[in-house]
Amino acid sequence: QVQLVESGGGLVEPGGSLRLSCTVSGMIIARYTMGWYRQAPGNQRVSVAEIYRGGTTHVVNYVKGRFIISRDNSKNAFYLQMNNLNPEDTAVYYCHIVGSDFWGQGTQVTVSS
Repeated sequence: QVQLVESGGGLVEPGGSLRLSCTVSGMIIARYTMGWYRQAPGNQRVSVAEIYRGGTTHVVNYVKGRFIISRDNSKNAFYLQMNNLNPEDTAVYYCHIVGSDFWGQGTQVTVSS
């Protein structure tokens, strides 16, 4: 059974940082592209960042320079370092094995003073 478990969300002030983690069981992530998505209230779930098997990354323009995606295949986990957060980053963040039906349960990130 494949499971993705996220951690690291929370409440942070504007300009602050958070690091999200996604630990995967039941599947070897080294073979796959992994991604982080987010969904704000009333909006669709959208892609934030992806990391490919070889380690190449892609982040969307509105988080470029602030968010960094990384992976540790030895731990079967991947991460999203989020810096200089602003209120528009408030959302539920989900990790995902790209091309599969497997998603994490979501972790709330709230940016507010």
